[in-house]
Amino acid sequence: METRLLGRTGTSVSVLGFGGMELRGPPRAPALDDAEAAALLGAVLDGGINVIDTSVDYGKSEEVLGRTLQSRRDEVFLCSKCGCSLDPTAGQAGPYEHDWRPANIRAGIERSLRRLATDRLDLLQVHMSPSRSQLEADGTIEVMRALQDEGKVRFLGMSGTLPNLPDHLAMGVFDVFQIPYSAVQREHEDLITAAAHAGAGTLIRGGSARGGPAEPGGRDRDPLGMPPGEARRRWDAARMDDLLDGMSHLEFLLRFTISHPALSSAIVGTSNVAHVRANLAIVEKGPLPADLYEAAKQRLEPGPVRSDQPPA
Repeated sequence: METRLLGRTGTSVSVLGFGGMELRGPPRAPALDDAEAAALLGAVLDGGINVIDTSVDYGKSEEVLGRTLQSRRDEVFLCSKCGCSLDPTAGQAGPYEHDWRPANIRAGIERSLRRLATDRLDLLQVHMSPSRSQLEADGTIEVMRALQDEGKVRFLGMSGTLPNLPDHLAMGVFDVFQIPYSAVQREHEDLITAAAHAGAGTLIRGGSARGGPAEPGGRDRDPLGMPPGEARRRWDAARMDDLLDGMSHLEFLLRFTISHPALSSAIVGTSNVAHVRANLAIVEKGPLPADLYEAAKQRLEPGPVRSDQPPA
């Protein structure tokens, strides 16, 4: 497994990370018993993945991870999020309210630590990309820094999108940014580079499972923040199938994502062990050949930016 530096954190992270959203349970994800969850996370860690991302908003995900990872906690760079609703039904049906004020953030981190069966998070990320003015009015950064001083959090992050991401970068307080990106969702491409140039690490979501058209005969899954069918429209307009020379859509999309030189880790979620192993096999092939990568970028121009893109 290739590793890359997570910006100024100084941590080496696997270029493929694991997203815990698909561990949230019914009705929006499969039900996994503890043995199935252990097999899944065993395949993740044994494959060399050391980045695991979750959230209070992801239903039972933190609890599943806490039960499964206890004996291997020190192998993992564990990430969760703050500002989430603490309603017990959160993660089962959205959208749900967020609250970035100190009381909710403190209650959330204590709940996350209990559920994850750990004494610290490696990365605490602000969820849902609130504006800079919202963060300042709520005192969000101050409470995150206090939690850092208390040893409950190692690094501070932002799960951010346009239109607020440039302001988040300008604040100079976040060690890591989680940003949506794929071959058919390139609106944030330059901001990923800007984050890295500012010394921050970059976690990329949406680079495969929601990154574009399914294989022939499959069902498309549009990336979050894009209108239905837009990913397929961009793919077909660029005549991408003409470039692949037998490569599967999934392989192309994931290898395109990790070809971004400013990417630290690409987070991919699944509840299926076979999918984990398939993703590992793809990433072992490395980034796309330089000529294919450049040809794809010339064809796949970013589309218009929407101001209401919801983060994951």
